[in-house]
Amino acid sequence: MKFSSQIKPISYLKAHAAEIIRNLAKQREPLIITQNGEAKVVIQDIESYEQTQQTMALLKILALGVCQIEEGKVQSAADVIKRLRSRRETR
Repeated sequence: MKFSSQIKPISYLKAHAAEIIRNLAKQREPLIITQNGEAKVVIQDIESYEQTQQTMALLKILALGVCQIEEGKVQSAADVIKRLRSRRETR
């Protein structure tokens, strides 16, 4: 993804807001808005935003799992299955 074609000044956003929204939904690429020559915000369509949030949530879960493995907070699958079977039998 080339961001250089997706960089616009804030004046462009003000003048072309409706067009920008239509294009964001079609292209599914973020738009970088600059103010005084510096990148200030990123605008993206809602579906891309939701997908990004889901990806971030999965990455957080993976990172948590890695930390738990490093801390030794794990059990073997065989032990977990044995425990679950014994619970089921006691009911």
